[in-house]
Amino acid sequence: LYCASKSGLASLTLSWAKDLAPEVRVNGVSPGAILWPEGDAVIDHAYQQSILAKTPLARTGKPEDIAGAIAFLLCDAPFITGQILAVDGGRSLNM
Repeated sequence: LYCASKSGLASLTLSWAKDLAPEVRVNGVSPGAILWPEGDAVIDHAYQQSILAKTPLARTGKPEDIAGAIAFLLCDAPFITGQILAVDGGRSLNM
């Protein structure tokens, strides 16, 4: 279900970018490991490290990383539409 929903969002991003242009720009942000779950759903430390080992920047992202990407798309990228920006520390390079 996760993969199907991600694929659906990607398709909607592309379709809406075409359909709503030029009045509206549509982009997506695809975050990587930003915050680990807390409480009962805690991911074990070894699994976290295995994810970070596959991430070229070798760290967990911060909410500010996502906010910065969104601010860039909103304020500094008036000629970008129909894109999905991976904010994942480079992890998607290894998938």
